[in-house]
Amino acid sequence: MTNYKNLFDLQGKVSIITGGSRGLGREMANALSQAGASVVLADLNDELVQQAAEEIKAQNGVETLGLQVDVTKEDQVKNLVDTTIERFGKVDIVINNAGICQKIKAEEMSLQDWKKTMDVNVNGVFLVSKYAGLKMMETGGGSIINIASMSSFIANTEAQCAYNSSKAAVAMMTKCLANEWVTHNIRVNAIAPGYMETDMAKPLFAEDGELRHVLDYIPMKRLGKPYELGGLAIYLASDASSYATGSVFLVDGGYTVI
Repeated sequence: MTNYKNLFDLQGKVSIITGGSRGLGREMANALSQAGASVVLADLNDELVQQAAEEIKAQNGVETLGLQVDVTKEDQVKNLVDTTIERFGKVDIVINNAGICQKIKAEEMSLQDWKKTMDVNVNGVFLVSKYAGLKMMETGGGSIINIASMSSFIANTEAQCAYNSSKAAVAMMTKCLANEWVTHNIRVNAIAPGYMETDMAKPLFAEDGELRHVLDYIPMKRLGKPYELGGLAIYLASDASSYATGSVFLVDGGYTVI
């Protein structure tokens, strides 16, 4: 008889979460650590990432490490993976969560801003996946979880052409890497969130917020809670999803069904 509790167990696993100091990255790191995984948090903000790592260790009793990393810099990404290997001996799980969104009309967006979005949201995902994937190939495989968006598939109501285009690229990259690396026992999937109730987003959806009207387009009529991604992150990181690869899982309160 299959022991389903054991399928979701991440004891002995080592995870890297980019953009892990706060928001959705922090919540998914919390989820993986509660399932037993050691956690390496990477973020641009050194103070916040160190604090987050210490708090997760204290709360969940797992080994953690906080590192200041710019995912657009190849040498820093390589160092992130190398440091993880030096500290923990392997990397089993990656969540590519680091990303930015600039709400600028296409006709007003500079090439510099366009490139910045693509650099973080696309190139960063590629670099972390590449260097973590190389180590996974040496140690028997692993799970890479990219954070796409419902905006990988729809244009939203706001002007965010660069963001939407970058997240569409993340969804396709997920499928391509899954196909290329399946023989290495590396599974690559993506989570595509809708509008989530993070500290940054919350004011925009308040009664007088500029995006309050968007709630009318969501069948559930509310924002997603960050913890509502945590269970899916555990599933995709664990043996429970051993037959899932190349998939993009929408978690959007039904926004994209209408």
